[in-house]
Amino acid sequence: MVTIVQKDNPVLREIAKPVDPNFIGTSEFKKIIRDMKSALRGQEDGVAIAAPQIGVSLRIFVVSGKVLEMLYPDKTEKKKYPDSVFVNPEIVKLSKERDVMEEGCLSVRYLYGKIERAKKARVKALDEKGKEFEIGASGLLAQIFQHETDHLDGRLFIDSATDIKDLPPEK
Repeated sequence: MVTIVQKDNPVLREIAKPVDPNFIGTSEFKKIIRDMKSALRGQEDGVAIAAPQIGVSLRIFVVSGKVLEMLYPDKTEKKKYPDSVFVNPEIVKLSKERDVMEEGCLSVRYLYGKIERAKKARVKALDEKGKEFEIGASGLLAQIFQHETDHLDGRLFIDSATDIKDLPPEK
């Protein structure tokens, strides 16, 4: 099982290094992606994970397919979406319109707080095969883009959140 590092680990405060496009597709790169997906699947409440959260200082994050299942439920059948990989992601646009949202983090267990985020975000990145793509999102997905990009820049949500509460799961 891949360990998710916690808030005191210095890797979470580093600015993650860009991924060299020649590294994409190597066995080491594929292992990092597998480890990230595995760590994310191991967390019932996890919606996304950044490479620094597994101790790897590279600009990569993965969004769980279950987020897309929640956002785009297919009424006729339970559609399965794959996890989405974002390599060298860059937020290219944020809406001026903002909202205060509840947030938590797999690396800041079990703290939750309120944080102001743009309601919409547009991200440009490479996929796990090295192909460039751009995607816009609103609501939860826009929030995820901002949260995970913060991880890649060495910031944790607790740095700017208010009304932080410790809410461990009930046994």
